[in-house]
Amino acid sequence: MAVTKIKPIRGTVNKALAYILNRDKTDGEILIGSFGCAASDAAAQEFAWTRTIAEQQGAQIPTVIARHLIQSFDVGEVSPELAHEIGKQFADEWLKGKYEYVLATHIDKGHVHNHIIFNAVNFVDHHAYRSNKRTYRELREVSDRLCKENGLSVIPPSQNKGMDYKEYSEAKNGTSWKQKLKLTIDRCIITAKDYDDFLRLMQEAKYEIKTGTYISFRAEGQERFTRSKTIGENYSEERIKERIQGRNPRRKKMQPNRKDISLLIDIENSIKAQESKGYEHWAKTKNLNEYSKTWAYLFENNLLVYADLEAKVADVHQSHSRTGSELKRVESEMRKVNLLIKHISNYQRLKPVFDQYSAVKDKAKFRQKNEANLIVFESSRNTLKAMQGDAKLPSLKSLQTEQQRLTDEQVKLYDERARLKKQAKQIDTIKANVDRFLGLGKDATEQEQQIKKDNDRA
Repeated sequence: MAVTKIKPIRGTVNKALAYILNRDKTDGEILIGSFGCAASDAAAQEFAWTRTIAEQQGAQIPTVIARHLIQSFDVGEVSPELAHEIGKQFADEWLKGKYEYVLATHIDKGHVHNHIIFNAVNFVDHHAYRSNKRTYRELREVSDRLCKENGLSVIPPSQNKGMDYKEYSEAKNGTSWKQKLKLTIDRCIITAKDYDDFLRLMQEAKYEIKTGTYISFRAEGQERFTRSKTIGENYSEERIKERIQGRNPRRKKMQPNRKDISLLIDIENSIKAQESKGYEHWAKTKNLNEYSKTWAYLFENNLLVYADLEAKVADVHQSHSRTGSELKRVESEMRKVNLLIKHISNYQRLKPVFDQYSAVKDKAKFRQKNEANLIVFESSRNTLKAMQGDAKLPSLKSLQTEQQRLTDEQVKLYDERARLKKQAKQIDTIKANVDRFLGLGKDATEQEQQIKKDNDRA
């Protein structure tokens, strides 16, 4: 399990880098890595150089100069080495080989955690990183998927909103005020005859109650009151009253996509619905609809033998997996090409400055005046030496041609992977329907859960 959060850096990158690169926190600097820059204080100079080039090319430079991404793992669940590797996979995939970053894995606290500081402007097309609710949600999904792939647990979806490591750990251990309040409210709702009785039960549970525009509760030892509506949509005063009366929550009606085949019915979705007179007729009708849609799909795709259906499921998933492997290969090649373009460009731009430095007598004075440019030049020279050895450097023109080829291939693979993911979801639903109709395998609810897990993992 990993909890993620991201912070903007507006002041200075040097202080943030000094904190994450601390020897005592990183096992003697063993658990340190980087991409596109040196894993040292020099990274700040390289970040600044990229922003300077972006500004020269007319890009809009954000006030945020870098981002600080933290990935915290559960206590005792992961070794420092695996956490560091997951952090590298995370940074490489999320930043797509376009942003310089420094990665440090800290082991000084009870839980292992990664710090990733990356430039706010990328060095490929000089676009600024956009941080909003959508990108943050996608970021957490990438982190969760990598945790699953490495055998780690993942925070349940209902707990995955706005929860930092401390709050999640407290909730998991039953020590959070909000978590305790949730459990107490749930328990009292079950036995309460009406709302007044519910309030009485909460008082018996040692909660102080404050009424007004919003109802609030405070447990013994708790400093401040907690508004019940802040712990979830099912805990507002109105919803508590509805739950006591046995009414189902009001759900937004989603317009179904008629082109899609709906998932299996969850017959355990609502106990109250099952008690209604029309439930049995409704369930039978829905099952007949599922049957007709499934049967039509099988006919259209000539899947009239169960073995053929199983083979089709396996083929779709293998194709999806193969496309994912191809995409990883292309992205790995892209990262290398992007690095070469960046460092060759920096080398060529700053070589005259280095030549002047080599020629002057008072090198200390010259270096003091041109420190930033010399740091960037030397970093690019050393990186190129490590990447190419004594081989001749490729031309920028040939690298840019290769970069475009890889970009085109990447776009095609993204489209193909999205198509196969949709196809896998559909064929999994069809097979689950067939198994259900034939009384084979797991029951409907278990199959739904497995399908969802597999699709999330994809």
